[in-house]
Amino acid sequence: MLLRTAILISMCLAVPAYAGDAAKGEADFKKCKACHSIIGADGTDIQKGGKTGPNLFGIVGKPVASSPDFKYGEGILEAKEKGVVWNEALVAEYVADPGAFLKKVTGDDKAKTKMTFKLTKGGEDMAAYLATLK
Repeated sequence: MLLRTAILISMCLAVPAYAGDAAKGEADFKKCKACHSIIGADGTDIQKGGKTGPNLFGIVGKPVASSPDFKYGEGILEAKEKGVVWNEALVAEYVADPGAFLKKVTGDDKAKTKMTFKLTKGGEDMAAYLATLK
């Protein structure tokens, strides 16, 4: 158990050099707008969008499932309990296949996600864009 926790923590702290293009990620955010918005800390609409998913402002560097105004699913809450913190690498991995990501970080083969969309291309760009929003 201790080794598994150490591995999870090192996964969260490891930030490989990502060559994501923030401008491409910003343009691709239109794919996310059906469910997500980006609202700045001062309440400014950076990207207007849906409320099915949480606000993504400042997500990189925050613990998973940390938006106080959003009702998260069990799988992502399980990841939160493991202490997972978003970095660019984890955001890119998550958007590519949210279900597989949750199964990996929780160690629970039955972990599920509410997010059914998969961004199969451009995850690094999306992560680079989201990392600019602080």
